[in-house]
Amino acid sequence: MLGSLIPEPRVVVARSWRRWGFGIGPRLILLLLVGLLWLVPAWWDRRALYGLLAWDVLLLAVFIWDLRRLRCAQPEASRIWTAAPALSTPAEIRIELRNLGEIYYTTAQDDVPASLRRAPPELHFQTDRWGEARSVYQVEPWQRGDLHLGPLFLHCQSRWRIAECWLRADLAQTIRVYPNLGEAKRHMLYLLRSRQIELERRLTRRRGLGREFESLREYRDGDELRDVCWTATARRAKLITRQYQIERSQAVCLVVDAGRLLRGRVGKLQKLDFSVNAALTLAHVAQYSGDRVALLAYGRRVQQQLGPGRGSLHMRTLVEQLSLVHSEVAEADHVRAARVLLGMQKRRSLVVWITDLAETAMTPEVIQAALQIARRHLLLFISFSEPQVLELLARAPENPLDMYRVMAAQEMSHRRELLLRRLRDQGAFALEMPPDQVSTAVVNQYLEIKDRGLL
Repeated sequence: MLGSLIPEPRVVVARSWRRWGFGIGPRLILLLLVGLLWLVPAWWDRRALYGLLAWDVLLLAVFIWDLRRLRCAQPEASRIWTAAPALSTPAEIRIELRNLGEIYYTTAQDDVPASLRRAPPELHFQTDRWGEARSVYQVEPWQRGDLHLGPLFLHCQSRWRIAECWLRADLAQTIRVYPNLGEAKRHMLYLLRSRQIELERRLTRRRGLGREFESLREYRDGDELRDVCWTATARRAKLITRQYQIERSQAVCLVVDAGRLLRGRVGKLQKLDFSVNAALTLAHVAQYSGDRVALLAYGRRVQQQLGPGRGSLHMRTLVEQLSLVHSEVAEADHVRAARVLLGMQKRRSLVVWITDLAETAMTPEVIQAALQIARRHLLLFISFSEPQVLELLARAPENPLDMYRVMAAQEMSHRRELLLRRLRDQGAFALEMPPDQVSTAVVNQYLEIKDRGLL
């Protein structure tokens, strides 16, 4: 799937982009300065000025000759992505030049947005004997969604470096920056752990395991009589028992809050970026576990919605939709999101809701909406903890001002804990995690739910 996310290469013939798309090279300037030596004998004999004039005419002829050689070339420029652009993941872009003809030295500047690279890259090429040149530069996206890359500007010179020409290759393209794909791949280790636990559970029949039929085997001491398959026992004239596995093809609904509370930054990334990365990670693990994955991303209105499904095409659609989720400046409408989710998913499923809690004396709207969901579905509610609050809670106050700050942090932490306890009392799983630990916490909790057969 990752290979299909790589942007298509762009190949364009470079053209002159200015009305006077040429200039004088550094060696011509040097030769013009050398010609000023004719002024020394002209101090005594003015006829030496004719030598200066002849020298300038010769340089003009050489300049025209060199410029014509440059203008005859029709270089072909291409921009090639070597990896899919993903959030906080370095990627290389390769610039290739072909059919350079007499162009020997080239300086190129690629027009890339600041969210990919702080400063536009400046590349230097030197043509090989086949008339080709290539160079690479790195980008590291810190913003998801669609981004526009502009043209490539070329500053070309021949071996003589007498004349130079300015060309532009219209490599403009729109690329899509995806969530952190590498993080989802790393968390596949948790899936291996899940399968190992599942295998151990098959051998040790413990209560709480799923009730989906897996296979038949001979009866062993300790097996429950309710697991005996009497029809198979009658055919084989010995006790045969059923083996069960954790239920597969269950629905996992990912609910991502994109309201104003998720605009807060932790380092370079917004809290929403951590939410999207966690949702993508869990989607990969759930799909390879055999479950179906759904998505609901919302702000004031629903931004992205995808019904339960699985397979590579479904995952590709989910990745595309997660890439386009953007934070909003207004408070998210949690009640609307709960209503849409209840209408979208009728059967009991696991709902993973990643959001944040507003600091208010009243019960936040998101808690009320989550309580509605918990009545019908198994809810895993994830909220972000504030790093500043955790720092205050971990240190002792040194002066009265610090004491007030620590007390405020304790009160805030206590109020959030009470809100999460209300959800736990309704049978939901409620966690408060630092943003950089959300992906790990979500996957661990999902695997625990699967192991205990709670759905």
